[in-house]
This record gives sequence, C-alpha cells and structure tokens, in this order.
Amino acid sequence: MARLKGSLWALLLYEVADEIRLDEAREVMGAERPERRPEFRRPTPEYVRFAQPPVVYSGPAVQLDTGDRWTSVVKFYNYGVVSVALELPFECNWDELTQLSSRWIGSNEIERQTADIARAQVARIGKALIKPFSEVTSEDYYAVHVREACADDGHVLTARELLAQHGDRVSQIVRGESVELAESETQEILRECVSYYPTDLLVVAWMAAFLYDTPEGAAPILQLLEYANTQLVEFRYYDDLLTKVLASVYRSLERRRGILRRWKIGAEAERLNQIRLDVIELTERVDNSIKFLSDMFYARAYRLAARKIGVPDYRDLVDEKLKTAGELYQSMVEEFHQGRAFLLEAMVVAILIIELVFLFRGIP
Repeated sequence: MARLKGSLWALLLYEVADEIRLDEAREVMGAERPERRPEFRRPTPEYVRFAQPPVVYSGPAVQLDTGDRWTSVVKFYNYGVVSVALELPFECNWDELTQLSSRWIGSNEIERQTADIARAQVARIGKALIKPFSEVTSEDYYAVHVREACADDGHVLTARELLAQHGDRVSQIVRGESVELAESETQEILRECVSYYPTDLLVVAWMAAFLYDTPEGAAPILQLLEYANTQLVEFRYYDDLLTKVLASVYRSLERRRGILRRWKIGAEAERLNQIRLDVIELTERVDNSIKFLSDMFYARAYRLAARKIGVPDYRDLVDEKLKTAGELYQSMVEEFHQGRAFLLEAMVVAILIIELVFLFRGIP
C-alpha cells in the first residue's frame, strides 16, 4: 500500500499572564535569541516577521502509555501565552494515519502531559511574568504534516492527485474520525484548501489541519497555525474576563441607590474603565505581534486558519463587550456627576438655610 512519511503535531496553548518579559525568560531558560520568525519560504516582504519573536527551546520528551515517544518544543510569547508543541514522527499507510489521528486528536492524555510541562516551565520563569493569572485558559490544536506521499506505483503525489485519490481520508484526519464522513461533510472540509505550488496543500478544520509539504515549507505554516491559536486563547480569556466584569457591574447597578451610593459609583466606573483600557492594550499587542499583506499566500493561509478555529468570532465578542463597557463607563460617570452635583446643591441649600436662621434670630 502507499506509504506516508511525516509528523503528527499537538499544539497546546496556555494563557498564563498579562505579559512575559522575554529577555528574562530567555536568560533563565538559556535559550538562544532567535531571528524574527517565522522563516517564510515563499515570497514575503522582509518586514513580515514577529515584532518580538517568542522564546523557543527544546522541552522534555513525553512517553505515553502506548509507548509512543513525542519530542516537545516550548515557546513563550510576550503577550502572556505559553505554547507546548509535541511532535510524533510516523511512517505508515492511509488507514494507519487515519487511526493515528483519531487516537491522538483531542487526547486527554496529551493534554495532561503538556499541562504538566507548561506548569513546570512557567514555574521556572516566575519572575518574568507580569500579573500572572490564578486560572489558566487553554486551547489545543493538532496538525498532520505529511512530507512525502507516494502512490501505489511509487510516484510522488501532487496536491491535486492527493485530494482526488484520498480527499475522504484527509477529511477524516482533520476531524479526528475513525469512520468515513458523509460526502457533504467531506466537500465542506475540502472546499477552502489552499496551495502555492502543485506539490503542497493545506486543509484547515476547527480542531486540526492537514499539511502536505516539505519540512522547510511546512515550518512557517505550522508557526502560523500556532500563532492563530495563541490569538484564540487570548480572545477567549478576554471574553471571559469582560463577561465577569460586566456581570459584576450590572449587579452593582441593580443595588439600592442613595446619595452615597452615587458618590461611590465614580470609583467603580474608574475600575471598569481601567479594565477596558487594559484589554484594549493587550488586544492591540496581540494584533501587532505580526502583520501581513492581504494578497500574499501566508496572509490567505493565516486568515483561513483564524476563521476556521474561530478567532474573528471571539474578537467580535470582545469588541462588542468593550463597546458595552465603554457605554456603561459613560453612563456611570454621568450618574456620578449627577450625584455629586446633587450633593453640592444640597450643601449650598443647607448653608443658605443656616444663614437665614441666624439672620431671623438676629445673630450677627
């Protein structure tokens, strides 16, 4: 049967702090200072790089109960995300690859192992964390990278031949399914695949991606898939944070109000606005970490990946809640000013009454 060579990648992301001071983390871990990755292989403007490349170093190997041995790579991103990437090389046929992906995509065992690695590495760089979180938000994603695929007669498949002959398998793989999918589902998965050369292919789904390319060509795509997932875990965290903050503000506004309550609302409004500004700053930091030209291949690949995994959806939720927070802030400030004006007016009236009393009593 046709043989495949490549690697299965498990990408686990953890939102652990507002920010990570990369220079301190790099010094603690003894990691080398990288160039402005990713190292794009296709035509790309020179400035399209990470503004602050993540700290990258080899982590401990992972031995699972099945005997499979995964290598690991740990990365620290300056906007507070830790990535643990596990790689399992394979050489098998299509049936075996389908079963392999079904076994490991979404595996609880992989999640436990990578969580242990992340905790241990974060503990080592504790002093480099700015405002570490007590509750960690996590996201997992998987990628099947096939670097070599041959037909039964031994010739190397082109991307078009691979889809024509094994498109149903590819759709199963990115869904992590061991059974064949319906034709409509297969067509939906394969509808937006992208290629640059006749010999490369990228198929993206919400939980996993299939990548057919050389190791050199696959490296930047894997990096972009990871980067898109760092954005997803960031926006998921901001969405949860804003949901909690807005719920707290609503509860506060529903309480019985008096003059003093209106006076105190100014402090609550300032706290809400500070959180709103913090989230805006953090989202801008994520957005500005790497930029693309809209018409280049990597931009299209990134936008496809981001849309499939839900980055724009969570970004829209965050933007809507930031808008709501801004409107609430304005309303609370106006209420605070009304309360203050009422109190000042009451004080003026009280002073006038006291002066009138003294006047009528003939007290100079």
